[in-house]
This record gives sequence, structure tokens and C-alpha cells, in this order.
Amino acid sequence: MSSGRASSNLAPSRRVGLNAHLLSLTQSYRGAGINGYIYQLLRHLPEAADEGRPFHFIAYLHEPAFIAPAGLSVVRSRWDTRSPWRRIAWEQTQLARHTRNTDLLHGLAFAAPLAAACPTVITVHDLSFLRYPHAFRAFNRRYLSLFTRLSARRAARVIAVSESTRQDVIALCGVPGERVVTVHNGVGAEFRPAAAGEVAAFRAARGLPDRFILFLGTLEPRKNLRRLLEAYAKLRGSQGTALPPLVIAGGKGWFYEEIYAAAAELGLLDAVSFPGFIPVEDLPWWYRAAELFVYPSIYEGFGLPVLEAMACGAPVITSTASSLPEVAGDAALLVPPDDAAALADAMHRVLAAPALRAQMREAGPRQAARFSWRAAAHATAEVYRTVLGLPAAGGAP
Repeated sequence: MSSGRASSNLAPSRRVGLNAHLLSLTQSYRGAGINGYIYQLLRHLPEAADEGRPFHFIAYLHEPAFIAPAGLSVVRSRWDTRSPWRRIAWEQTQLARHTRNTDLLHGLAFAAPLAAACPTVITVHDLSFLRYPHAFRAFNRRYLSLFTRLSARRAARVIAVSESTRQDVIALCGVPGERVVTVHNGVGAEFRPAAAGEVAAFRAARGLPDRFILFLGTLEPRKNLRRLLEAYAKLRGSQGTALPPLVIAGGKGWFYEEIYAAAAELGLLDAVSFPGFIPVEDLPWWYRAAELFVYPSIYEGFGLPVLEAMACGAPVITSTASSLPEVAGDAALLVPPDDAAALADAMHRVLAAPALRAQMREAGPRQAARFSWRAAAHATAEVYRTVLGLPAAGGAP
């Protein structure tokens, strides 16, 4: 166990445990998605403790490479919790014991120990396993469905990462609305536009074409990549080789084989590339390098790639589904997720209109500036204050 600096407030510090066992700093699909939320909160919450919020944070995790900031203590499990079975067992037994010495436990990803000895908060990132159960392997679906519902109903507060997800938690988990709080995700400062020369140098270094259409996300059914491939095939039928190539980047999720099969079936193997998982440090450059970013997902709890792409100045097309309009605002084009013709038309509009692309490149960073991890950490700390009966802290983040 390594300790950082506790809060310097005169009032006694409240011990807030953070279950961060899904944190992974490896360059693999485990380092995407929810992992980013966990990492950013661990980095930013201690700042909240130093600004009138009397907390001392304790992160429970396994990741050996994580270095704790000041104000955060780390308890590393002896169990290798990269295995889902061992992680679940550790959370429900060992972590439950740790709650005897904490004032509050925050489950950063869906679940908390059902035998926790202190009040709990959980974050729900999405309820795709309830909305689209057929898109999940049986074990994942059953575990997430059972433990998320039980944890949410037991929790003093549930944090939802978007208003869309908040409404899902109320409707699908049976949690009263007053106990479900929306705290939006943020976007890191590294996601910003860059000079044209630097972007061109990145394309050359990676062997990327001067113009390409990009999707970036985990390859799984709810990302709606079959529909993207159908839309691209429609455009290719009318534009032929003049159409920029399509790059579908991201780690392999469940049922990813169906995406490759669809590309082959539509005769697109010579026009579509799959570069695989993109390291975190390279993500901004891929967004900047794309002429167009397309994210036609049928369901997102938040839709972080849309926010990251806009922050980098990429023109964005996404869908009208779930939280995506909430994140995109008026800075992106929105199309129904089940309409390949509408998606093809939107792609053609952006690719054919330099003025529209320029307008979208300016609007994206403005919209993205509304979301920050600092604000997310402050709002999360306010949830802790509410649960613990502490007065609200003054001042805006």
C-alpha cells in the first residue's frame, strides 16, 4: 500500500474508497472505454479534495504501472484481477471487508460489493447489456444485468454518464430518479487540433492516405459497422475510386468476425482497412488526420469517441440514438442508425463540401469545450458530499 497526502481541511477527512479494478494501462482493448473514465477520475479527484472537499481517497486496483497522485492512497490486490472471475470474487469478498474502514465506496464501473459495510455509489456507463442483450456473450450479459441492477438499487446514489443513461437506469433498473445523478464524461487536453504540417507528417509516418474516412472504437455489434459498410458501398457504387478509403480502427470486441465478413460480402476488402487497436497516445492524431469521422452506433452510454473527434477538429457524423445527440450538440451531422441511405447521403454532403467541413472543424472544439474531466471530478465529489451529509462546496470548477 502506498499513501499520498490527505486533505488539509480542518474537518476530519472522510475516507472514500474507489474500486478501480478495471483500470488497465496496457496497450490493448482493455485500455479503452471505461478505463479512461477510471484513470481520469483517479487523477482529478484529489484536486477536488484540496478545494474544500474533506476527503481522503483510496483506490483499490491491481494495475502495477499506475502511479498515484498526491492525495490518493493505493491498495493493490494480491489477486490477479485481470480475470473477470477473480475480479468479481475479489470485489464481493475482499473489497467488502475493506468497506469496514471506509465512509463511502464508489464502484467506478457498474457494481459494488453487495455486502458493503458503508454507503455506496456506482457509476453506470451504459445499459447496452439490457437494451441489446443479443449483442453480448451470455456470461457478460448475465453478470452485468444481475450485479448492475442489485448494486444500483442498493446504492445511495447512481452516477450516470449522460442524461440518456440516467433515464435508462431509472427505467431498466428501477432506481428512483432522485437517486440517479448525471455527471458527463470529459475530454483530455491532449485532444485538440494541430497544425496541418504536423498532421501531414503523422499521415506519412503511418502510411495513411491524404484523405480517408475514419471509424474508431471497439469492433462489436452495437457500433453498427454493418450499416457503415453498407453506406460506404452505396457511395462507392456512385463515386468509385474517387471515394476516400474507409479505415475501421479499434480493438476486437465480441462478434467482431461479423464485421470482416460484411466487408467481404459487400466487396470492400480493397477499400477498407482494419489497423486494429490504436494506442492511447496516438488517438488524437488519427482523429486529426481523418477527413471525416463516422460513428453510427445504435447505442452509447456517452459516446466518448465523438467528443474526442470533435475536440480534435474532425468533421463528425454520428447517429440520433441514445446519448449521441447530447454529446454532439449542433456540431455534428446526425442520422438515424438504421438508415444506410441517409448515412451515405450525409457522408457525401461532408466529403463534397469543403466549406461545410471547415465549419464543422470550427464547431467541434467549441462543443467539446463544454466537457472536462475537472468538472466531472468536482461533480462526482459533490455526489459524495450529498451521500455523506456534508454541505455543498462553494465555487464552480
